[in-house]
Amino acid sequence: MLYLEDFTPGRVLPLASQTITAEAIIAFASEFDPQPMHLDEEAGRTSILGGLSASGWHTASVFMRMMYDGWLADSTSEGSPGIDFMEWKRPVLAGDRLSGRSTVIEARRLQSRPGIGLVRFLHEVTNQNGEVAMRGENPIMFRTRTDGSNPA
Repeated sequence: MLYLEDFTPGRVLPLASQTITAEAIIAFASEFDPQPMHLDEEAGRTSILGGLSASGWHTASVFMRMMYDGWLADSTSEGSPGIDFMEWKRPVLAGDRLSGRSTVIEARRLQSRPGIGLVRFLHEVTNQNGEVAMRGENPIMFRTRTDGSNPA
């Protein structure tokens, strides 16, 4: 189980890998982002994306699952207050195999909430060629091993 004290600056945590299927792209797009390049192979091929491509929001959702399966499930996460930034650097196409990492930027206890700390991460999702498809940065709250009355 990962607590605040385990997230030291520079620590790298692996994201679980996941292959993106055409069926998953179309299903997500049909419900949430029905633009042609996300619904039809030919429309995707003739777009600037070069093929049936996942919506950026789909990529972000897949990233969340990759993070959960990679390391978040084994942590004391209390959720996140938001996302500082997210960039979609290159298209995620049907058949792409995504992997990546979360790197700890900083970690600190919250003065306002004893027993809780905030960890800031840089996340990078890469495709099978090692190319960055998505980058993002955000804080996540974690429980501490101690209640905060004594430094860990």
